[in-house]
Amino acid sequence: MAAPFKEDIDSCRRCPLYKHATQGVAGEGPRRAAMMLVGEQPGNDEDLAGHPFVGPAGKVLDSALEEAGIDRGKLFVTNAVKHFKFEPRGKRRLHKKPNAYEIERCNYWLKKERMLIKPKLTVALGATAARALFGKPMTISATRGEVLELEDGGHGFVTIHPSLLLRIPDKRSKAAELRHFISDLAKAWAVLSVK
Repeated sequence: MAAPFKEDIDSCRRCPLYKHATQGVAGEGPRRAAMMLVGEQPGNDEDLAGHPFVGPAGKVLDSALEEAGIDRGKLFVTNAVKHFKFEPRGKRRLHKKPNAYEIERCNYWLKKERMLIKPKLTVALGATAARALFGKPMTISATRGEVLELEDGGHGFVTIHPSLLLRIPDKRSKAAELRHFISDLAKAWAVLSVK
């Protein structure tokens, strides 16, 4: 899988997040992927491995893509923020949500990735990704599952971040949300055939 800006992102100093992260995590996938998935930021596993969506949320994403009939190898997968933001808790590093400044500073890389890949559809996985793509705070419930025009003329699509599914304690609610997420991914993939 190609990671076009790996070395540049790894040495990026546009915001202070690089100071505590192990490495920058660049997006990966085919150079001309029709669909790009954008998450929030690398998690602990991604920070250590140097690849996007390889941790628990990545496993949920892979399973949902498979259920939706989508080959992850055909997608470009990246994050809005390229360095892991966390707070230490004993030996663990717990995810901490990036702020508006960090999202804005890292948008430079997301725009470069989008200009290079030229996806027909860019899917925002969660509110941070939606904010990065659309340049303003977005409410997932108000925009979920819709194809929206991006500022650069491309098309965007908003759904949840797969990590949400890891935080739902009730099995029935989790199963319903997973079905909705799979449906969103299938709908986004179907949009490509009409674009």
